[in-house]
Amino acid sequence: MLSLASCVALASGIVFGFGLSLSGMLNPVRVQGFLDIFGAWDPSLAFVLGGAVVVAFTGVQVMKRMERPVLDDSFHVPTDNRIDAPLVVGSALFGLGWGIGGFCPGPAVASLSVGLPQTVLFVAAMLAGMTLYGRVWSRRT
Repeated sequence: MLSLASCVALASGIVFGFGLSLSGMLNPVRVQGFLDIFGAWDPSLAFVLGGAVVVAFTGVQVMKRMERPVLDDSFHVPTDNRIDAPLVVGSALFGLGWGIGGFCPGPAVASLSVGLPQTVLFVAAMLAGMTLYGRVWSRRT
């Protein structure tokens, strides 16, 4: 049986996936159109990102006023704010994958529901990269 925290996480994921679908962000062509600023630029992703920033900002402000989270003992907020080589390289790889594939991890997983072969290939490559990173990086730390 699922715990309350798992049910809330599942519901949040469903709402997130529905929002991505409703906004058209499961279509990699739309994402690539946003990145094509010198061609047929599609600004719709800017509005989706703006909405996400408003929701995240509101959530952080609410979190700051809370003593502890509702479904955990403490908040898990990153404390390291250094900009180092792994962060820059990882960001560049993320951007390349986003530009070439038209997906970032959330929409890629949500797009599996559409059943396109290129989505399955992208998610498989993403998982392989995450696994490789975990194995290589765990040796370095």
